[in-house]
Amino acid sequence: MKGLCILGSTGSIGLSTLDVVARHPDQYRIVALTAHRDVERMAAQCQRYRPDFAVMADEEAARRLREKLSDDAKAPEILGGEEALAQVAALESVEVVMAAIVGAAGLLPILAAARAGKRILLANKEALVVAGALLLSEVEKNGAQLLPIDSEHNAIFQCLPADFQGDLGAVGVARILLTASGGPFLDYPLEQLSQVTPDQACAHPNWDMGRKISVDSATMMNKGLELIEACWLFSAKPEQIQILIHPQSIVHSLVQYQDGSVLAQLGNPDMRTPIAHALAWPHRIVSGVPPLDLFSADPLVFRPVEPDRFPCLELAYRAAEMGGAAPVVLNAANEVAVAAFLSEQIRFTEIPVLVNRTLEKLGSAEIAEDDLDALLAIDQQARAFAKQLMV
Repeated sequence: MKGLCILGSTGSIGLSTLDVVARHPDQYRIVALTAHRDVERMAAQCQRYRPDFAVMADEEAARRLREKLSDDAKAPEILGGEEALAQVAALESVEVVMAAIVGAAGLLPILAAARAGKRILLANKEALVVAGALLLSEVEKNGAQLLPIDSEHNAIFQCLPADFQGDLGAVGVARILLTASGGPFLDYPLEQLSQVTPDQACAHPNWDMGRKISVDSATMMNKGLELIEACWLFSAKPEQIQILIHPQSIVHSLVQYQDGSVLAQLGNPDMRTPIAHALAWPHRIVSGVPPLDLFSADPLVFRPVEPDRFPCLELAYRAAEMGGAAPVVLNAANEVAVAAFLSEQIRFTEIPVLVNRTLEKLGSAEIAEDDLDALLAIDQQARAFAKQLMV
């Protein structure tokens, strides 16, 4: 039985992971659950799954969780603070770490898991965007495994040869085709985008996601971050990756080979599929997702990306080509901009403007990609500069 730590258990990926794990009680045991501030949901998870540890990144939330579970004789050990996230990710009793914390906040516990040689199920793309060279170095050095959970990267992983070792040309790959749904504003009048609300931006047509990721999908910055993530995961150059719109979210991504073959992974849009795949890899287990019914599925449509509709995607390509500090700056500025949009401080169309100005200011800074302190420093500089732009 494998011990499992879920970083971000109260979010959508965490909930889906718990659903898959509950179907296989003889194979997985929940050792640790972590969350930010959702005390009510964490308390319910503790009482159902009986982990050894529960961590709230927010210290006050940890205090409230202890109080809420004070009469429960089987309550887990409750820890608080960001350092505790790294502590439980590296526990000896943990073999698998689901990394589902959104944003750069997930970086340190993921690095801790890598240094402890864990199998890391990576649902946090920002860790590779911010510290790809450092994370992959720690994975290799410590014998850890890094398996992608994003449906697109998991699809690419499944479409590549089993013996793929990081050289696309050596296995005959011509390019990677990364699909995008296009989000809620795919056919929305361009002149009205400046008036859209946070609730409209979060109403994704196919996926049930958190609000930050939903906004990223609406701007297609999510796909831009996935582009950078794919470059690290599959040793690809930006020009080897083409992004195309596929509104049905049935074909999750494709790999085009030099002989003309194109391999695709298809399935219903449900994150339990890639979660189950990575949990059991190289084997297969039941995920709870019904099989795709091709007779009733909508026709499969593919469209090119409209640059004027999705300027964030061009920014991500630029950052990927620049390398160094640029991806860190891109991600940091985007997190600030999305938070500002969700709190109605800026308009939807101002998100790429704010990111672009921050990237122009700080994206060319020289930085050692394997220096964690330097990466975190440029991350903070970018956040501070982006916030200043809104004053």
